[in-house]
Amino acid sequence: MESNIMSQPSQDQGIPSRRRCYRFSSQRIWRSIKAVIFSSKINVLIPFGPVAIVVHYVHNHGSVFFLSLLGIIPLAERLGFATEQLSLFTGPTVGALLNASFGNATELIISIQAMRNGMLRIVQQSLLGSVLSNMLLVLGCALFAGGIRHKNKVQIFNERDAGLNSGMLMVALMGMLSPTVLHYTNTEIQSGKSELVLSRFTSCLLLLAYAAYLFYQIKYQPTDPSSNQEEIQNEEKEEAVLVSKWECITWLVVFTVSISVLSDYLVDAIEGASRSWNIPIAFISVVLLPIVGNAAEHAGAIMFAINDKLDISLGVALGSATQISMFLRPLCVLIGWVMGKTMDLNFKLFETAVLFLTVVLVAFMLQDGTSNYLKGLLLVICYFVVAASFYVHVDATSADNKLPQG
Repeated sequence: MESNIMSQPSQDQGIPSRRRCYRFSSQRIWRSIKAVIFSSKINVLIPFGPVAIVVHYVHNHGSVFFLSLLGIIPLAERLGFATEQLSLFTGPTVGALLNASFGNATELIISIQAMRNGMLRIVQQSLLGSVLSNMLLVLGCALFAGGIRHKNKVQIFNERDAGLNSGMLMVALMGMLSPTVLHYTNTEIQSGKSELVLSRFTSCLLLLAYAAYLFYQIKYQPTDPSSNQEEIQNEEKEEAVLVSKWECITWLVVFTVSISVLSDYLVDAIEGASRSWNIPIAFISVVLLPIVGNAAEHAGAIMFAINDKLDISLGVALGSATQISMFLRPLCVLIGWVMGKTMDLNFKLFETAVLFLTVVLVAFMLQDGTSNYLKGLLLVICYFVVAASFYVHVDATSADNKLPQG
């Protein structure tokens, strides 16, 4: 009896302990949600995602596409935030690999969903649009904003890094040109098969080249003084650690799954939105879809240029274009191969010509290592020319892609 009485206080003491643990866990969860969800104004768009799913059952495809587009934008931005936070725990080497892997995760998820539905041209055109928007619109807006803000000085950047990215883009362009020219010159050994085999072989080589590029960036770039300065600037930009490592991993899973679900509704609604809005699928794929993955990058590149951190602006715009061209596009070809889809690097003559002119134009603009608002304005004007071209472009491979009437 006496022993039972003695043991009773220890049981009572365990109850407050469990309460404290529960309270601590609740506070920690709330702190994590507050840091990730309520710390960014763009997250006011998150409710549009669930609304899109509800509207889907009303069969209004135009509204579903628009609402899904709005809902994915903050999820894509928060996915990048979670990746940056996780990289603070892993060190610069693994962090660079994480950023390279998740940097364009939204585009990859949308591409996989489109390939599952057999929309291979939408995959090609959306990837092309991401490259064009980064090289012309994002970079152009950044150079223009930086030039206006610092109109009394010449903004300079590391032309070696810009030249390296331009060279990588030319290599990716060569990978596209070979299957395209092979197709349009009718010089294939096996019609319809040789370009597919060549695309898969070239994609493997492009991925190898991109791995070498990453190794060079991680292993050798920090020894360069300008690269050290960029590291310092990145450290200043990344304030304190806001969430723990496992919280970062949890948020990565949550955002990836959420984007995957919304992407399914987005892709399903593309053709309906094209008919409802009376605009070509090519315009939706090249101009509208890239907004989903690049919205946060647009704002970030512009703000860095305004703060006279032009090297970071170029790293955001050209780095993303390089990643899509050298990594994401070849990866989609190989994923399509695994899925039994005939995804190739033949992006058709019109699209390939537009990309070729864009790569040459940007390389020419950046060759002297200086920037001003006029260069930025010219790049933005070129982007609107490209956007208008796709608005009146008929994609012969898509029966639903018609010219707008009237």
